[in-house]
Amino acid sequence: TEHNLPETVARLLYNRGLTKDEDIQRFLKNDLSANLHDPFLLKDMDRAVARVRKALEESEKITVYGDYDVDGITSTVILYQYLSEQTETIDYYIPSRIDEGYGLNRSAVEAIRASGSTLLITVDTGTTAVEEIAYAKAIGLDVVVTDHHECMEQLPDCPVVNPKRKDYTYPFP
Repeated sequence: TEHNLPETVARLLYNRGLTKDEDIQRFLKNDLSANLHDPFLLKDMDRAVARVRKALEESEKITVYGDYDVDGITSTVILYQYLSEQTETIDYYIPSRIDEGYGLNRSAVEAIRASGSTLLITVDTGTTAVEEIAYAKAIGLDVVVTDHHECMEQLPDCPVVNPKRKDYTYPFP
């Protein structure tokens, strides 16, 4: 390429829609102020933040729930570390690959609620867990979903921060 990039890097840039010289230069320059957008442009971010703030202010127990794959574990660790600096009433849950499989499940929801949590924050999962989240709400567990997987027609009845929502307006796909 004219930027002297390895072919793999050039393909990744192209796949991300970066084809114009100025866009490629801005991206490679790694100027965060030029590449990051206001996170509150993501649907439900305001609702998610308000619910987490309330939990922190009222010292509610929060559980971060992430899948057992690389992005799930990484997301769990990042959010858990941040929240553990804000509160001592924090826990995490990674489902068993063999016994529970991917996604939110009813028995995990029950165990998390039984542990005293009143807020469950999913990372890398939850967008399709309509029934599980309805059950969580029924037993007194609020849920905030953060995810990046494909959405079904119906979203769970809770804040769902996911750039793949049909009503997506965030400027970076």
